[in-house]
Amino acid sequence: MPPEYPDLGTCKYAIYDATYFHKTDCLMNIMDADTQNIIAQLVVHKENFDDAYPWFEQLARRGLNLSAITVDGERSIMRAMKMAWPQVRIQRCLYHIQHEGMRWLRTYPKTSAGQELRAILKTLPAVKTFKERNTFIYSYRQWLVRHKSFVMTLPRTTIAFKDLQRTIVLLNNALPDLFRYLRNRHIHATTNALEGLHSRLKSDYQRHRGLTRQHRTQYIRWHCHFLNQSSNTS
Repeated sequence: MPPEYPDLGTCKYAIYDATYFHKTDCLMNIMDADTQNIIAQLVVHKENFDDAYPWFEQLARRGLNLSAITVDGERSIMRAMKMAWPQVRIQRCLYHIQHEGMRWLRTYPKTSAGQELRAILKTLPAVKTFKERNTFIYSYRQWLVRHKSFVMTLPRTTIAFKDLQRTIVLLNNALPDLFRYLRNRHIHATTNALEGLHSRLKSDYQRHRGLTRQHRTQYIRWHCHFLNQSSNTS
């Protein structure tokens, strides 16, 4: 197996993402946000708290003391992170919030409330300044003033109610952790850097699809190791 990352204590800002190679193979990766090196990875059957928390605890004991980490928003993983690093600040990935909200609202919302909320969500990844942040928050809160009572009058079993309510809950839960990157340039607004690496890894893996699970795990770990070496020498 490849050697462990030598000095976890140098990483203060990170990006976390998980990706699946098969139904029973989930790669959980942590990337240093500044160097974009993979500092830790774990291959499990499924992304979950029971595997993530002991892993995070082990990394903390080895010296990983994170100030902030950008994540896609998986609740069990965020809970495990807060338990392993109580002081860590969570940054929710803007593209994940946008994508999930727009998925709930669908391409063509049937209500004017849904159409307006979808238009607001479209602006989220473009927020680069505090003024733009304030505009986004104000637009969303004004939308709530105009439409929340309408949403609550919709029959609970209708698709329109479920879609709007899910999107409201998503935004309300994410708002406290949406714009931390504006105060600290080391915090990434999205998980794109790590997701791009996962895309390249999956593309390369296509040439080795006949590997056993054990060899597949070794391949993934060695691939991440050599990607680190390549980035450090370029």
